[in-house]
Amino acid sequence: MTKTSPRPVLGTRALNRATLDRQLLLRRSSCTVEDAVAHLVGLQAQNVKPPYHALAARLDGFDPERLSRLMADREVVRIVTLRSTIHTHTADDARTLRPLVQPARTRELTAFRKGLAGVDLDRLAALARDLVEAEPRTMAELRQALLAEWPDADPQSLALAARCTLPLVQVPPRGLWGRSGRVALTTAEHWLGRPAAPAPAPAPDETVLRYLAAFGPASVKDMQTWAGLTRLREVFERLRPRLVAFRDEHGAELFDLPDAPRPDPGTPAPPRFLPEYDNLLLSHADRTRVIPPEHRGRLWQGSQPHRTLLVDGFVAGVWKTVDDTLVVESFGRLSRGRRAAVLAEGERMLATLYPGASYDIRFGTVLPAAGR
Repeated sequence: MTKTSPRPVLGTRALNRATLDRQLLLRRSSCTVEDAVAHLVGLQAQNVKPPYHALAARLDGFDPERLSRLMADREVVRIVTLRSTIHTHTADDARTLRPLVQPARTRELTAFRKGLAGVDLDRLAALARDLVEAEPRTMAELRQALLAEWPDADPQSLALAARCTLPLVQVPPRGLWGRSGRVALTTAEHWLGRPAAPAPAPAPDETVLRYLAAFGPASVKDMQTWAGLTRLREVFERLRPRLVAFRDEHGAELFDLPDAPRPDPGTPAPPRFLPEYDNLLLSHADRTRVIPPEHRGRLWQGSQPHRTLLVDGFVAGVWKTVDDTLVVESFGRLSRGRRAAVLAEGERMLATLYPGASYDIRFGTVLPAAGR
C-alpha cells in the first residue's frame, strides 16, 4: 500500500497573508475596476456604499465614478446571487453565477409555501417577467400587481417568489456613487440585452477555481459558505489533480491553485478600512484567518454590521463617519507606529472617496463586552 505524504500545515498567519494577497489587500492593485470586480467574483452590496469602500481599500488610484460609469453602462450590475444577497457583479458573471446558484434560490421558496398556496409559480414567473420588462418595478409595485392575480396569497411571499425565480437586477440610479434612487427591478436578460447562460446551469468547476484564486487556500466548507451551495465535495475531488492540498492547524483539508501566491507569514500587512459586509469577512466557514476569536462578537451592533479596521492583517477595530469626523475605535491600544499608519490610511481613504472634503479623524477604544 502506498503511503500518502502528510499535507503541509498552514498556520493562521500564513492563511491570513495568502488571503489578503488574493483579496488585493496586502498591496493595492493597479488593475481596472472591472477586472477587480471580476477577480473578486463580485462584491457584496446590500447597501450602496460598500462596493465603493471595498475597491478604495484594494485599488491604487480608485475613482468611485469609474464603478458608477460601469453600472450606468450596464457592464456591472447589482443582483441577488451568492448566499441570497445582493452582489455587484460584472455582466458576464451575472449571467453565469445566477444560474449556478438558482437551485439554492429555488429552495428558498419552501419558506414561503404557506403564503403561496394555490399560486402557479410558472405563471407567477411569466407574469412578473412581463411586468418588470415592460418597465422596471419596485418590490411594492410587483407585490400589488401580483396580488391582483392571486388576492388570497401573502403579498410579501409573491414578490419574494418573483425574486427567487427570476434574475432581477437593480437598475440605476440605485447603486451610483453620490446619488440616490429607489430599488427598481428588471430582468438581467432585458437589462443586458443578452440571455442568461444556457440551461443546464454551467458546471461549478470554473467557479471553484476562481474562488480559490480570490479566497484560497480554502476548504470545501469554506466555498460552500461563500456560495450558499452544498454538495461541492465531488467538484473539488474532480479538480484534485489540478490543485494542491494543505491542512490548517485544526486538521481541515485546504485546497489551492498550484501557482497562487502564498506569501511569507511575516510579510507586512498595512492597515485597511473595510466596509460592512466585506467579502473578506464573509467568505469562509472558518473566519479566524481574519477575525481573532476574541473579537468575533464585536463586529455587529444588533442586526447591523460594523465597518471594520484591519491592523497587521486582522480585524482590530471598527469605524464610522459622523458628520465630518472619521471615528476609529480600536479593540486595544495601538502602538504609536500603528496609530500613525491607521491615520495615514484613513486620510487616504477619505481623499479617495470624498476629494475636497474636510474631515477630522478621532480615535477611541472599544471596551470588551461584559463577561468577555
